[in-house]
Amino acid sequence: MKLAPLFTSVALVGFFTVWDAPLKVINPSLIQASAAEEMSIAQKLDLLTKSKDQIGGGDQLRRFFFGDLEPIGIQPGGAGHVVNLYNKANDVTFAYCSHYDVIVAIKKGKVTKFEPSEVK
Repeated sequence: MKLAPLFTSVALVGFFTVWDAPLKVINPSLIQASAAEEMSIAQKLDLLTKSKDQIGGGDQLRRFFFGDLEPIGIQPGGAGHVVNLYNKANDVTFAYCSHYDVIVAIKKGKVTKFEPSEVK
């Protein structure tokens, strides 16, 4: 029986276990990143509402609700067209302009078409 693979595995597990704690002390942004994952739904929606109409808001949307967004409609607005994405778990609809990666509207409930003034 060869012990080298066993020792290598134990050494790697020990290295990553010991390395994790000092890394968080050296780089506090890692702690902040994990705190973002622990935000409540209301906090996430507030943050998205504040960043509405700002480039890059779509990245936050995808990060917060990865895999939970269902396209339910397309309508004119933004830079041509916006896609209405529905989050069934939270009963919220987002109007998203993929050209600029911007959330242009947020509304509670399943909204297949926003008012034209909301998605301009």
